[in-house]
Amino acid sequence: MSSQPPSYSPINCEFHDVLETRATTRALTSVVFRNEAGEVERRSAVISDVFARNGEEFLVLDSGDTVRLDRLLQIDDEKLADY
Repeated sequence: MSSQPPSYSPINCEFHDVLETRATTRALTSVVFRNEAGEVERRSAVISDVFARNGEEFLVLDSGDTVRLDRLLQIDDEKLADY
C-alpha cells in the first residue's frame, strides 16, 4: 500500500507576498511548519527562494530545508491562518 502526499492547496496571495518580501530582503526569519510526518517544526533561517514545481509551491531556506507552502503555519509573527 503506497501513501501519497495530500494534494497541494494554494496559500493566500497576501501571505505569499510576505514570503516574497522576506526572500527579497534576506531577513533572518522564524519559520514554523508541519513536516511530512505532521509534526510542527521551527527554523530560524533566511528564505533564499520561493518557487513552483509541478503545480506546487515551495520555499527554500538557507539551512537547506525545502518546505511546501501549504505546510507553513507561521512566518515571524504572521500566521497563515489569519490570511
